[in-house]
Amino acid sequence: MNVLMMTDKLVTGGAESYFCKLENTLSHPDLHIYTAAATGDLVSKLKHKHNYTEISRKNHLDNIRKIKRTIIKQKIDVIHANSLRMALYAIAIRRTSQIPFKIIYTKHNQTVLESKGPLFVYLMNRYIDQIIAVSQYEKDKLISLGVQAKKIQTIYNGVDLEQFRFQTKEKGEAFHVGILARLSEEKNHTLFLEIANKLKAMPSLTFHIAGEGPENEKIANKISSLGLSHKVKMIGAVNQPERFIKEMDLLLLTSHTEVFPMVILEAMAVGTPVISIDRGGIKEAIQHEETGYLIPDHQVEAYCEKIVTLQLHRHLTENFVHNGRIRVEENFTVNKMIDRTLEEYLKCI
Repeated sequence: MNVLMMTDKLVTGGAESYFCKLENTLSHPDLHIYTAAATGDLVSKLKHKHNYTEISRKNHLDNIRKIKRTIIKQKIDVIHANSLRMALYAIAIRRTSQIPFKIIYTKHNQTVLESKGPLFVYLMNRYIDQIIAVSQYEKDKLISLGVQAKKIQTIYNGVDLEQFRFQTKEKGEAFHVGILARLSEEKNHTLFLEIANKLKAMPSLTFHIAGEGPENEKIANKISSLGLSHKVKMIGAVNQPERFIKEMDLLLLTSHTEVFPMVILEAMAVGTPVISIDRGGIKEAIQHEETGYLIPDHQVEAYCEKIVTLQLHRHLTENFVHNGRIRVEENFTVNKMIDRTLEEYLKCI
């Protein structure tokens, strides 16, 4: 079986990390993996670089031509699309070429097309053979829209427990609060800065922003305008996320929308407690007051209250850390993700 995995671009992010894990780890005597994506820092993480086709971020017609050539040359049996754009490419190629490959679509995030009436549902039901939802929440949402339930399997994101090894934290006077996310509007760094501003009088607290993206300048200006330069540090791009997460005493997630973010699983794996907004399938990983805190709305005061609670009552932190690691080991390992994904591939034979 020849599988072509496709994603928009190989830049640091949860969906892209998922993509690389599959490319690196999927193994079967009859399986050959090929990849296509726009270039980025994660190209270096590909194990089979000789099977990689570089595509453009914007030139869609040229991308379709390149991908079609790869499909013909490598006799592709299955396309695994890791974005809606890649799924649409696959649909266009199959419709215009009559090449009988199967299409699997992993839905990592919310898409604009979902809000455009029945078109999204029609495309899913008519042309996509199998859909992988990364949370039960997302599966239920797709079914409620009208996507056929028989097409959808929930396969949770998985953490590489060798990379994200558990580490006991040393207790010190400083308490480091971090966020690791693309610097984009939907990640809502404004709320993170409002939290830091509310707690700026607490000398032991420091705040750290890791990641890069289009909101970089806006966030830097906001830090300056709030007079938080001494309190909030921008780290920039992080090539070793496990190192940053381990260095934090607490990780926050403040996003406007989420489906099932990898970063919360990675934090639970290494032993860093999480306070997260309750959106999408996050509650399927974080059990409120068992493995972390879930905040129902984007309320500064609610986040601040929980941050202070965890700083003052370290036994709560220890409970979250212990329970979180066990939950990841039992439910969210990369091996489980790989095995379930391989099952979906083999269904296409």
